[in-house]
Amino acid sequence: MKNTIIDTNFNFPGQRSVYKGKVREVYELENDLLVMVATDRLSAFDVVMPKGIPYKGQILNQIATRMMEDTKDIVPNWLEATPDPNVAVGKRCEPFKIEMVIRGYLSGHAAREYKAGKRVLCGVTMPEGLKENDKFPSPIITPATKAEMGDHDEDISREDILAREIVSKEDYEILEEYTRKLFQRGSEIAASRDLILVDTKYEFGKTKDGQIVLIDEIHTPDSSRYFYAEGYQERQDKDEDQKQLSKEFVRQWLISHDFQGLEGQKAPVMTDEYVTSVSERYIELYEKITGTNFKKADVSNIEERIEKNVLAFLESRS
Repeated sequence: MKNTIIDTNFNFPGQRSVYKGKVREVYELENDLLVMVATDRLSAFDVVMPKGIPYKGQILNQIATRMMEDTKDIVPNWLEATPDPNVAVGKRCEPFKIEMVIRGYLSGHAAREYKAGKRVLCGVTMPEGLKENDKFPSPIITPATKAEMGDHDEDISREDILAREIVSKEDYEILEEYTRKLFQRGSEIAASRDLILVDTKYEFGKTKDGQIVLIDEIHTPDSSRYFYAEGYQERQDKDEDQKQLSKEFVRQWLISHDFQGLEGQKAPVMTDEYVTSVSERYIELYEKITGTNFKKADVSNIEERIEKNVLAFLESRS
């Protein structure tokens, strides 16, 4: 669609390298500075869809930067500035090669595994007698190895992470502590908006001076699942689907079109009408999660706008 940003090719002053992930593109500059651009790409089942979603990058970037601001008192993060609605700038970190997934409820991937008869996920035992979307007695951490663009993330246990020396024991204990603190704060923020933070993932990195910090996104509809708190228990008692705010509606649409990112499957074509409906849903998610109205940025020439704003920011630092 027009007025979306799918790919970027910037050349900022002092630029050293570019990393392109599933949704974000990260420009490394001299002086250990990173410029992270949130594109409008849509990823589901670890596959990037052919069409972009209008305003999606702005939405994800603005939710993530706001949530980092709301959690920096309990967990340090990489963020320094947001010079453009689609851009976050911060300090370069060496990312840990795992994602810290934490689940408060039996939903999504965990529910699918549970339904298939599995009771152990990433080395963590799930109680018997649960039904989909029930709350766990306490949140469980189910890490995943980070995939390159287009590859599948894979479940991994704490024991395997330490045995394979992907993360040291000392660092991993900090990652677990930070994950639980962030999930607790995220749950409190969600509750204040009449939402339930069901599950989410966090990514961490280590700065040049050895500090572990939160990186990437936090509490966005791409990285998190939310339920509406009102009527949650009633829906559970009646075995009804939960009303939720997340990217799950996209996954369900893809499943209904026989696509789950499996080998040999081809992503279905998204009509312009469906793409517009996804964009509207993301705006709804933004407003519900943040409790504020969404202000659409100028999308007449997004790449030009981003370049102008980032260059102005860099000039102001010099």
